[in-house]
Amino acid sequence: MAALALKSCRRGLSRFLSQGSLVPSSSTHLKGDRRHKSTVQYATRPDLPKLAYRKIKGKSPGVVFLPGYASHMNGQKAEALEEFCRSLGHSCLRFDYTGHGASEGVLAEGTIGTWKKDVLYMLDELADGPQILVGSSIGGWLMLLAAIARPEKTAAMVGISTAADHIVTLFNSLPLETKMEFQEKGEWTIPSKHAEDGLYKFSMEFLREAENHCVLHGPLPITCPVRLIHGLKDEDVPWHISLQVAERVLSTDVDVILRRYGQHRMSEKDDIKLMVYTIDDLIDKLTTTV
Repeated sequence: MAALALKSCRRGLSRFLSQGSLVPSSSTHLKGDRRHKSTVQYATRPDLPKLAYRKIKGKSPGVVFLPGYASHMNGQKAEALEEFCRSLGHSCLRFDYTGHGASEGVLAEGTIGTWKKDVLYMLDELADGPQILVGSSIGGWLMLLAAIARPEKTAAMVGISTAADHIVTLFNSLPLETKMEFQEKGEWTIPSKHAEDGLYKFSMEFLREAENHCVLHGPLPITCPVRLIHGLKDEDVPWHISLQVAERVLSTDVDVILRRYGQHRMSEKDDIKLMVYTIDDLIDKLTTTV
């Protein structure tokens, strides 16, 4: 049984790689596959914004992708992940948080708590059985919060440039006078090459609320397999945060992978290939019987 499971998994991975799915979606030889891409659907919640999502059905464990702040479910990592899951026959769920992408809501009005609720709703209502959570940047923080709140739905975790507590830690590290200036303005602005106008803006209310969800102040009651991938060239989120997560989770099955030239988004071809190989290995671990 173990040999059959491994052979099936590797055959799906080999087929996925041979189809060129790791190349950015603008590549010509992927255009013919676009008709197979999942369709956008909307999850309706009473008195809450609708959440846009894409889902393919398949075997367990499924894979759930959690994007970063101000990002969306149609990035290169998310689309490559869906194609990979399809090639193996495993389910895949990706979605936009409130105020992100095609979901309803206003980004500036969102909080870590808001987006945590989004993740838990999707796990409770749309994810069948235990899932491998794949969190990118702030999605890595939400991944940890979800794993603590829903251990029965978390089979394993893969953090990519995990930004656990980062926005709070970064603000608290500012000189006192600088913090007071931002507090008087009621808003903290951070230069970023990823923002459309070159700046990310966070209200003081956002920061105060985020403090309630910090996780690195003590042991993390997470016992599933954990994989943390981070680039040493990440200029947005320090790679040592992934080491802090690794030190705090209670799991005995933890690997940290540092890419020498990896940057924050980890969306180069080799970065995505590493993500896929890592998830493939976890699927094999979770489905192989001893």
